[in-house]
Amino acid sequence: MFLDLIFHYFTRSKVGKHTHLLTITAPQMLKNITIAVIIVTFFGLKASAQQDPQFSQNMFTKLCVNPGFAGANDAICGTLLYRNQWTGFGGEPKTMLLTADMPMDALHGGVGLTVYAADGLGAEKNLNVRGAYAYRTDLGAGRLGIGVDIGYHQKSLNGSKFVFNDINDNNIPTTNVSGGAFDLGFGLYYNTDKLYFGLSSAHLTQGKISYDNIKTQLARHYYVMAGYNVDLTSALTLKPMIQLKTDAVSTQVDFNANLSINSRYWIGASYRLQDAIVIMAGLEILPNLKLGYAYDMTTSEIKTYSSGTHEIMLGYCYKPTKVVKRQFHRNVRFL
Repeated sequence: MFLDLIFHYFTRSKVGKHTHLLTITAPQMLKNITIAVIIVTFFGLKASAQQDPQFSQNMFTKLCVNPGFAGANDAICGTLLYRNQWTGFGGEPKTMLLTADMPMDALHGGVGLTVYAADGLGAEKNLNVRGAYAYRTDLGAGRLGIGVDIGYHQKSLNGSKFVFNDINDNNIPTTNVSGGAFDLGFGLYYNTDKLYFGLSSAHLTQGKISYDNIKTQLARHYYVMAGYNVDLTSALTLKPMIQLKTDAVSTQVDFNANLSINSRYWIGASYRLQDAIVIMAGLEILPNLKLGYAYDMTTSEIKTYSSGTHEIMLGYCYKPTKVVKRQFHRNVRFL
């Protein structure tokens, strides 16, 4: 029962019957030998559920789930985010995310880049690099972005971290092994001065990855996001948001709200269904440069073994001034 509980909360994949038998005697032992023990239990099987990392400050990470967002801010923007999930567990998920985007008038839209540079889960590491393009057009009071991203997803395993009963099992690697697959995503993103709404899907091709004797498959993900800015006073703006993620097997929903103070500071909270309560805060430390922090208080049964989740964000967004070309005309009276 304990192994099933940890497996459910600690991995991003759900699979069928186990093919290898591992023995875990106590929670403390699991903390010491890392999540690699659990990963070994499903070698040779296909993963078929949520695999993508999650973020609490998802109001700053829209591009990584929706390529239609590229260029939506009409500014040159970059975001660097680091998340250490379920600290104190041992082998817990750790993710480094980099996103950048900017408008491209020559292309009638915007371009963007998303990189999961250090997405680790126990013995497994993921590298995902995607370039995005969004065609943007006026629609009603706002603008609609129709976007696509294309990239590469690589998975690797460090076999030296595995603990298993049968040391002579050739199906279990003892060194680093890796493999990758083509990745494709699509998204629609609509925004006005006050509201935004997005629909998107990641891993459309459901790429199959093989490395050594291990085979896995990227699960197709679907995202819905929506938000609205409510001006309470000239100095205070409330920014509620909802984001839903599903792979058609399991679903995760985040409800969050930030209170912006003088467009320079913010405080907020979030609730992730059956997972965590989040508190967050941030400030503009320099013009156009923002620093944010979020702390997840785990509400699921894994809270017994974790001291929470830390997430830090550094964001830069600069809106260049458009140069207006002057035009001169001769007065016909002086020809």
